[in-house]
Formats: sequence, structure tokens, C-alpha cells
Amino acid sequence: MGAFFGKKFVMVSSLLTVSVLAACNNSSSDPVDSGDSNSDEPLNIQMFAGLYNELPEMDNAFWSEWQEQTNTELDIEWVPSGDLDTKMDLVLASGDLPEVLSSPNVRPPLVNAIKNGAFWELSDFLGDYSDYPNLKNNLAEDWQKYLSVDGELYGLPRSRSRMDIGIKIRKDWLDELDIPVPTTIDEYQDALKQIVEEDPADSNTLGLIGHGTIVADGTDAFAAAFGAMDPYFTDEDGLVPKQLTPMYTDMVEWFSELYDEGLLAQEFSVMKLTQAEELYKSGRAASYARSVWWDKEYEDAISRTQPDPEIVNLALEGPGGVSVNLATGVSGGYFISKKVPEEKVVKILDYLEHTASEEITDLAYYGIEGVHHEVVDGQKVLNEQGVHEINTTSKGAGVLAYAKWGKVESASGSKEYNDNKKQQVEHFDEIGTIDPMTGLHSDIWLTEWAKHVNEWETMVTRVIVGQVSIDEYKDYIDSINESPRMMEAFAELGDEYRIFNQ
Repeated sequence: MGAFFGKKFVMVSSLLTVSVLAACNNSSSDPVDSGDSNSDEPLNIQMFAGLYNELPEMDNAFWSEWQEQTNTELDIEWVPSGDLDTKMDLVLASGDLPEVLSSPNVRPPLVNAIKNGAFWELSDFLGDYSDYPNLKNNLAEDWQKYLSVDGELYGLPRSRSRMDIGIKIRKDWLDELDIPVPTTIDEYQDALKQIVEEDPADSNTLGLIGHGTIVADGTDAFAAAFGAMDPYFTDEDGLVPKQLTPMYTDMVEWFSELYDEGLLAQEFSVMKLTQAEELYKSGRAASYARSVWWDKEYEDAISRTQPDPEIVNLALEGPGGVSVNLATGVSGGYFISKKVPEEKVVKILDYLEHTASEEITDLAYYGIEGVHHEVVDGQKVLNEQGVHEINTTSKGAGVLAYAKWGKVESASGSKEYNDNKKQQVEHFDEIGTIDPMTGLHSDIWLTEWAKHVNEWETMVTRVIVGQVSIDEYKDYIDSINESPRMMEAFAELGDEYRIFNQ
């Protein structure tokens, strides 16, 4: 299988990383053009991608159809999402790269690898997109901006809807306890307090759960309510990243109040994504933040032990905004290793172009009619096999066309269910904010923040759990912000921001 899959990174049991090779038929409804006499031969692609569900069997009905339609053999190293950043950093540092690296975000280690020449610049290959109509017509507006470094394009997008994360709360518990659906941060805090005290789960009901730095997927949504997702500038017009703004500090202080009142899970800082998800699916917690489309799966899981669960997603007014952060339509991207010969780069781009078609996108979301889904009231609804094989992971090997409701609609939900869910969150697309740092890659910022980020994460946790006072934390943030080199970083980010948004 080659050095990337065979030598340096044998994973321990906590990193359930598996490389899978699946063969497929040589025929295809739209084969990838190999550009030589063996054009009908399947294209083998080594790929590194995130695993968000059970490890897929690459010879199952879905992946067999995917590979047949794209005329490929996919050799994918699936890395559990909770370990993805750590594993990716190791791979990037080693230089022993896969042919295609799929990353859900463009983090500093990836940017550094790009700047060091690890991946192909793609503009010359793509040209005017006349040979790539799906990439030209089916993706989010200005997608190239989010996958460019120093003005050059290095990736093709993992297309995901702008509407994505929702702060969820158990509406059935609100109704049971006669609590109105919260519309403000204060009402939300009061609702959590009453739920925790009344213990509707009959097993030490938890309030808000999450994982990672504060509550991971939900942190930026809460930050938006405090105004930390709006551009914040120094007196010299430098752009200050959200973590170092006074509004973010206000949010950290608020989380410390939640923790002190027993409303934020006491283990939030060490909890894994899988642990948080299991707590919510088992009906132990009131609130959790993940993609809206998980609601049906969570409700189905909870219903095994609790009657008639109902989840709603909140837009909470805070002191600085509303708790809705939007994605850009570009959830990271696919990056082609510079070790791949130019001839094969073209073939891989042909494959990724095909995956951005409506046909392949529909396959990724719903699978095969009669195998994975049935059509009910004009809507495709996943059956049992579909629920097992069609999921987040099944969308992780191709670009896909942009879908407004892609992270809202449940593929296993009825038309009525999804219509109600869309009506519930459709205003998110208008009221939400996008992190102003998205797409910016200041060299000074990347270098300087790398010196502070680990200590900063520790300080945030220590403030929330009461080991450090908020005043000490403010002094700590001031010491970072006032350092000469960081002030240079802010200035560089400000210049980038103005160019990026002109």
C-alpha cells in the first residue's frame, strides 16, 4: 500500500484508524478520464479522511455504487473525528502524505504545510473551469477564497450548508416543566437551572454538555451572542481574533457562572465527542450543540428509553448578538500532495469534479432508491440500510454540490418533519454571523498564536472551573494583546481582512 499506510503511523487502540481498499467494476456511467489508453481502468486514490460514524465497509452497497459511478478504487484511511486534528498534525509534520488529504478546516499546521510546498497549487490545472462545470456552477459563492493561501488556490471544497450548528434543547422537557422556549441567554440559563433541579431524566440530569475547548461545536454560536464573532479592531485598525476580544472574555465569564451553578457538565474540558454524543442520545442532558440534521437521529435514540423526545434549536439574544454562527459553505477541503505526479493530479481533479455533480451529491445524501431509500410523499426517506450506510462519513470522499438544507434535513425524516425543521431554522441564514478570521492566514499570527494557544486553552478551563479569577484572565489576555509581535500580527490580519473582503 505504500509508505503512508504501511510504516510510521501504526495507531494505538484509541485511534481507530483503518485503511480500506475496495475494488469496483470497471464500467461507469461517467468515468474519470485517465488521459491514456487505460482510461476505463478504475483510478486508485489514497486518501486521509475523517470518520464520524461507524467504520464503513467499503464493499457495502453505498461505497460500491460510489466507486462504480466514479470509476475509482478508494484507499481511505478513516480517522475518528475526535483524533483527527492530532493525527493530521502528525502526518503533516512527517511529510509522509496521502495523495489526497481531506481536512474539515484549514488549521495553522495545514497552512504551514501549504506554505512549505506540501500540496499542489490548483489554479493552473483548473484554468477557466471550462473542463470543470460542476466546480464552476454547483459550489458556494466565492469558495476559492476560503481555500487559498497567499492568493493561490490549494484545495477543492468539502461543500456543506451555511446553516449548520444549532444549540439544541429538549423541548419536551421544557413543556413538561412549563418553561417557555428560551429566546435570550438569560432565559436559557434559567431554563437549564430549572431542568437540572427538576431532573426530568431521573438520573442527575445534565444541563449543557460539550467537548474540547468549552463546548466545541457550540462555542462559536455562544460567542456570537456575546459579539465575539463580529470584527473587532485595535485603534490602529488591526484585526483582533475572537479569542482575544473583550466579548470572548465576557463569554468565558458567563460559562464560569454556568459551571458554578452546575449547569455546564463538570467534565466538559476532558469529554470526548463520542462521550458527549452518547450522553445526549441516552437522554441524560438538556442541551448540546451539533449540526441541525442530527436532531432526528438523537430523538430516535432517546425514544428508546424516554417517550416522545423533541429537540429544538435556539437563537438566543445576548449582550452582543444572536447565538447563530454560519459556515461559509466550505467546510475545509481536499488537498493534493505535491508527491502526486501532474498526470495523476488531473485525474484526481476529474474525480473531484464528478463528485460535485448533482447525481453524486444525491447519492451521498440518499444512496440508491430501493436499497437505501424509498420515496414517500415526494421525498426520499432512508430505510434501515440507508441509515446504517448513509451518514456524515459517506459524504467525506468527494466535493458534493452545495445544498442549502444539507445540514438541516434529516435523510431519515419524513417530509413533514423536515419541513417543520426548515421552518424552525430558516431565519438562521439571515441572522447568523461568520467568523471574520475565516480565510485569513497571517504568518505572524500563525507563529505567535502557536506560542500561546495551549496555555490559553488551559487558562480558559481554569477560569471556568474557578481556579483562576476573571481579573487574572483579563490581565493574561492583555499581556498577549500588548506584546509588540502580537500587535504586528493584528496589523497584518487587518490588512488581510480588508483585502479579503474588498
